[in-house]
Amino acid sequence: MKSKLVRPTADEDVGIARGIAADPDAAPDLSQPVEGILRRPGRPPKADCKVSVTLRLDRDVVERFKASGAGWQTRINEALRKSRSV
Repeated sequence: MKSKLVRPTADEDVGIARGIAADPDAAPDLSQPVEGILRRPGRPPKADCKVSVTLRLDRDVVERFKASGAGWQTRINEALRKSRSV
């Protein structure tokens, strides 16, 4: 028999929140800016960023590029770029 989820009452929820706030080991609430904690924006976007696509290629073509080792997707990109400039 499945047990049903029992949600706390509003009073219980207030008590839980009060307990969390009083716990010295609780993580700070980072949903709002916290003084002394800096949020780093991450890596800046590249000017020539790549685009994710789904591409269907013949099996023998993919196997040939994969057989030459890691970086096969980059080599396919280079081959396509080279064929474009011909």
